[in-house]
This record gives sequence, structure tokens and C-alpha cells, in this order.
Amino acid sequence: MTRDEIILKVSDKIRLIRTEAGYTQDKMAEIIGVSKKTLVQIEKGRAEAGWSTVVAVCALFRETETVRFLFGNEPLEVLETIAREGIDYRKEKTLGGKIWWRELKRSNGLILQQNIISQHYRIIDQDHFRIYSSFDEVSSKERFEELAAENKGHH
Repeated sequence: MTRDEIILKVSDKIRLIRTEAGYTQDKMAEIIGVSKKTLVQIEKGRAEAGWSTVVAVCALFRETETVRFLFGNEPLEVLETIAREGIDYRKEKTLGGKIWWRELKRSNGLILQQNIISQHYRIIDQDHFRIYSSFDEVSSKERFEELAAENKGHH
């Protein structure tokens, strides 16, 4: 998934997200910080939402079925991965990936997982703290091997 693909997906579903949340166009525009005119243009498919609008929609409406359908139960993690491609995180607690994640590898207290919806990869430790995430399979696997080697005897 790329930034452009995410913008397209959210732009395409913004009306559905708004109706699911039960907001008028006026209220929705106010909540996400755009003019009503802009929101109407996006809903009619005449304009695409900007990245900051997409981030706002996903953050503020992450509990909606529509956002979860697009990105799984941790939409902000998907957006953060796109925004910071391939950067190690401050340690952040995750839900451990029981539903939306496929485990690829486990070594020295670390787990490499792939999201079954967005297809991005992440490395979490045994306490479910996310250490790294990326859409790139090769760099994710390389980083996993590096971290697992560093972690030998530390878990």
C-alpha cells in the first residue's frame, strides 16, 4: 500500500465513513478540518482528500467498520508506517497481532509479522511492543535478523 493508494481508498469511502458515524456534511467537514465544499467535492469523486485529511479521518474514525475494513484494527499503524517508511519506532505497545497478523518468524524474543489486510510487516517483542515496521519485505526480514542477533541472550 502506498500513500497515493491510501488517499484514493479513503477519498473513495469518506461518504460511507461519514454516514456510518452519523454526521452531516457540515459536521464532518468541521471535525476533519476541511470546508463543506471540499468535503462535497471529495464525496462526489471530483477531488481527492489531502494526506492530512486522510490521517484525520483515519484517526478520528478508526472505530468505524469502514476504516477497519480498509486497514485492519490499527489504522494509525498503517498510516505511520507509510509516513515514516522503514524507521525504527519508539517502542509502542500493540495488541499482539492475534487477528490481523500472520506470524512469519520468531527468534530470540522477537516476532516478525505481516498484516493480512495492508500487507505491511512489523517486528514486535514478546511484550507486544512494536519495534519496526515497513512495507518492504526484504528490509523487514534483514532488520529482523539484525535485531534477533542483537537480542541474543537478552530476552
